[in-house]
Amino acid sequence: MPAAGTLAVYAGASVVITLIPGPAVLYIVTRAMDHGRRGGVASALGVNLGILVHVAFAVLGLSVVLASSAAAFNVVKYVGGVRRLLDREEVPTANAVPVRSRRRLFSQGVIVSVLNPKLALFFVAFLPQFVDRAHGNVRLQLLVFGLLFEAIALITDSSYALLAGTMGRALRNRKSYARTERYVAGGIYIALGAAAAATGGHRK
Repeated sequence: MPAAGTLAVYAGASVVITLIPGPAVLYIVTRAMDHGRRGGVASALGVNLGILVHVAFAVLGLSVVLASSAAAFNVVKYVGGVRRLLDREEVPTANAVPVRSRRRLFSQGVIVSVLNPKLALFFVAFLPQFVDRAHGNVRLQLLVFGLLFEAIALITDSSYALLAGTMGRALRNRKSYARTERYVAGGIYIALGAAAAATGGHRK
């Protein structure tokens, strides 16, 4: 097991990293503003299930497989943006997101997270920095660090979702926002794809 001091330092670093908005956080925020707090939390849960997949792959030494999925990840981002621009469906209110819609948001969050090659590279580069062979099984340490990161990420991502959902509900009461919302959201999705292709190995 990792030393208590190492865990404390790691937890602090993880908090800082998860608070910095990246593609996944922007995805969650956009979904929350679109579909309210429940929709945002569903997206956050999906993204964080995807993080667990990356943790498992990192522990098993298979992260390189996910890191090779850059093309697929970018396709998902761009297609999502185009679909949002063309979508003329009414945005549900924060308190009326259908269960089916929440399930779709959850599954989309999983896909966005699992296919994010930057996330795979992040775990490959970040987790080993805190592993100490003198403190026992390396894979067990990687698992502990990965699960701790996941717990912190779930808290911060859910907080972003709740905050954005609350803001979105207020904005939806403004007619000007209602006229431009789908263009703004679609542009954000396309920007996420461009950011994923151009940026370095940020966690999100």
